[in-house]
Amino acid sequence: MKNDTKLVHLGRGPSSFEGTVNLPVYRASTILSTDMDSYIHRFDDEKTFTDITYGARGTQNARALGEAVAALEGGYGTVVTASGLSAISVALGALVSAGDHILISDSVYGPTRTFCNQVLSRYGITTEYYAPDIGGAIAELIRKNTRLVFMEAPGSLTFEMQDIPGITRATKEKGVLTLMDNTWATPIFFRPLEHGVDVSIQAGTKYIAGHSDLVIGMITSSREVTHRMMVSHAHNLGDAASPDDSFMALRGLRTLSVRLYRQQESAFKVASWLVEQPQVYRVLYPALAGDPGHALWKRDFTGASSLFGLAIHSEDETAVKAMVDSLQYFQIGSSWGGYESLIAFNHMPVTRDRAPWTEKPFMLRVHIGLEDVEDLIADLTQGLARI
Repeated sequence: MKNDTKLVHLGRGPSSFEGTVNLPVYRASTILSTDMDSYIHRFDDEKTFTDITYGARGTQNARALGEAVAALEGGYGTVVTASGLSAISVALGALVSAGDHILISDSVYGPTRTFCNQVLSRYGITTEYYAPDIGGAIAELIRKNTRLVFMEAPGSLTFEMQDIPGITRATKEKGVLTLMDNTWATPIFFRPLEHGVDVSIQAGTKYIAGHSDLVIGMITSSREVTHRMMVSHAHNLGDAASPDDSFMALRGLRTLSVRLYRQQESAFKVASWLVEQPQVYRVLYPALAGDPGHALWKRDFTGASSLFGLAIHSEDETAVKAMVDSLQYFQIGSSWGGYESLIAFNHMPVTRDRAPWTEKPFMLRVHIGLEDVEDLIADLTQGLARI
């Protein structure tokens, strides 16, 4: 079954729901048992992993969404969590113990770094950050107590690509697990598990939801043993996505491919146009031939999403903020993946240990939505003219 067909048919089963096209919303806390024996043994053995036993462990909606995402990722199973950050924290927390050493990409999403530095550190886990371009040389950083490597490609804000297959080959030789935040590409443009990654994480808040009106996360494991660890840890933390958010995310999944390809096309046009503008210092977008990560992106990915970085020649912060304020179609917001175009201002350098940003004191992050690309370029034209 091809991806587009999967997106339409997975997680449905109209014959089970009196012919409705979409799975109804199952809002529940209490799940009734048929008899006392069933009640007493409702959490026994396999039932923890197979049965719907309590609302805080997810209802039919989260189950259907998880099954659809797992099939899309090519994984054993998917745990649906309350947010993208909770997916990251549940996945990391499920796998580490006191005394462990973990390796995290230096270009990782800021809240991931904060979780490692402020939470995991209190439980005796040592975090070391590695340069995004390390590739197979990551083997040199692996210690006897290294538990996992956490990747993100492209990197948050600065969009560095990583040699994912090179890293996974090196870690497998050492018996170290690999996790990847794949929110930027989604399984439509990159399937981490096919490149040796053990656990793929997404903030479904972004492209899967697609409408900027919910938060949700997904953790997909390649193997049963890892999936069970994720399920157990999410249950122990009481982390579960609501039935309504699961329903909305599953609905968003139906149009994921259509939106991604349209937004990719528009983003490439806008990014290519920006490169030619005299006010622009650099566009950070792996799909561009001149990007440092283009070769890795072209080798491993089948497409590019609609999020990229924009550095301006001018270091006059007031002038650049005025340019952003003048934009009509680019709204100011920190998220992305919805149908609307967004722009955000970020002071640089961000916190880095191995790969410091030394080029410009601030950067814009641009998300291209579903508006007409000519209107977006016209809007940016009038904005850049103010600098």
